[in-house]
Amino acid sequence: DVQLVESGGGLVHDGGSLRLSCAASGFTYSSCCMGWYRQAPGKEYELVSSISSDGTTYYADSVRGRFTISKDNAKNTLYLQMNSLKLDDTAVYYCVANGDYCSGSWCPNEYDSWGQGTQVTVSS
Repeated sequence: DVQLVESGGGLVHDGGSLRLSCAASGFTYSSCCMGWYRQAPGKEYELVSSISSDGTTYYADSVRGRFTISKDNAKNTLYLQMNSLKLDDTAVYYCVANGDYCSGSWCPNEYDSWGQGTQVTVSS
């Protein structure tokens, strides 16, 4: 059974920090492309960040310089460190993985496995 389980969401003030975690099971996703999508209320899904098999990272312009993606291959776990949070970062954040891209430096925008989502709310 393939499963992605997220944790670490919550309520923070603007300028604060959170670290999201995603524990994968049923598939060794840590060797493949993994990432984070988010959906703010009334808005489209946005790919926030991804990390490839060899550790190459991607960040959306809206979060670059503030968020850091990382993974622990031994634990099959993905992380998203979010600093300097803004009101516009309020969204449901989803852990995603793509089992078809498990080598190299490039990751697609499409992912076949999604977590349940965790709410991040940034308040003034």
